[in-house]
Amino acid sequence: MKTFSPKQSDIERKWYLVDANNQVLGRLASHVAQILRGKHKAIFAPHVDTGDHVVIINAEKIRVTGKKAGQKRYTHSTGYPGGLREISFESLLAKQPERILEHAIRGMLPHNRLGRKMIKKLKIYSGEAHPHTSQNPEELNFN
Repeated sequence: MKTFSPKQSDIERKWYLVDANNQVLGRLASHVAQILRGKHKAIFAPHVDTGDHVVIINAEKIRVTGKKAGQKRYTHSTGYPGGLREISFESLLAKQPERILEHAIRGMLPHNRLGRKMIKKLKIYSGEAHPHTSQNPEELNFN
């Protein structure tokens, strides 16, 4: 029996809508990463992007457990000496709540060209409105 390797003609992409209202950050991120990667499909192959598109709404209503809301920090470097920048979870949630979800999901995808291709299928919005109604996204619940 031959090993099946999916071709681009075999891949059928769907659109999913996820409401992040009162969802735990890590649990939601791991479910979304699996859908972006295509692990929920029978034709999954680790070297091919078989995943679907995901639209996340209400990103500002995401929650974390324990003391993480006050203690969690996001850091990045500007590339210059002494250029280490740090921002807390609470202030990032107030300024750019989409970045929190994107950072968590990006860390769960492959760190190569394939992962960069997968993250492009993720659309995150704070608030209820999104411009993807014409794609007829199917609503997903992870509870």
